[in-house]
Amino acid sequence: MIYDVTIDGRLYRLDMSQKDGQWHCSVDNSGVQVDAIFVRPNELSLIIDGASYAARREKTPQGTYLWIGSLRYTAEVSDPRSLQSRRSASREAEGTKRVLAPMPGRVVRVLVREHDAVQAGQGVVVVEAMKMQNELKSPKQGTVQKILVAEGASVNAGDVLLVVE
Repeated sequence: MIYDVTIDGRLYRLDMSQKDGQWHCSVDNSGVQVDAIFVRPNELSLIIDGASYAARREKTPQGTYLWIGSLRYTAEVSDPRSLQSRRSASREAEGTKRVLAPMPGRVVRVLVREHDAVQAGQGVVVVEAMKMQNELKSPKQGTVQKILVAEGASVNAGDVLLVVE
């Protein structure tokens, strides 16, 4: 199972599989040893790479939050392959949207300027990762509100590259 997980605005790719009754997990293609037990609904006891954590999910009208110990994080989870996720993404085209770096890389070209009008699906930034150039597209029709990167800049997965309003 593959999920796109956004924690406090940073995107992670979570890949989970079960083999011989054991769960295997990787985050952004790095293996992570995880053991989890449900304590009660919306609460887990986790051991991640040998460290113990208490995790709790909180759903409110404003969003979903994860509590790890006493720290609270904004969280969104989607299955990139599901029809429901794609439908909800199209409904979410209202309001301000961020274009995020899908993986670590280098900004090759910025194809727009601040205050430019853009169409949904229009190329806005080109990021090179592993010798492949990836054109990132506008998530909605609108105006480029802010560009947060320059050509030649190194970016990490989940970094905000620009904002479309």
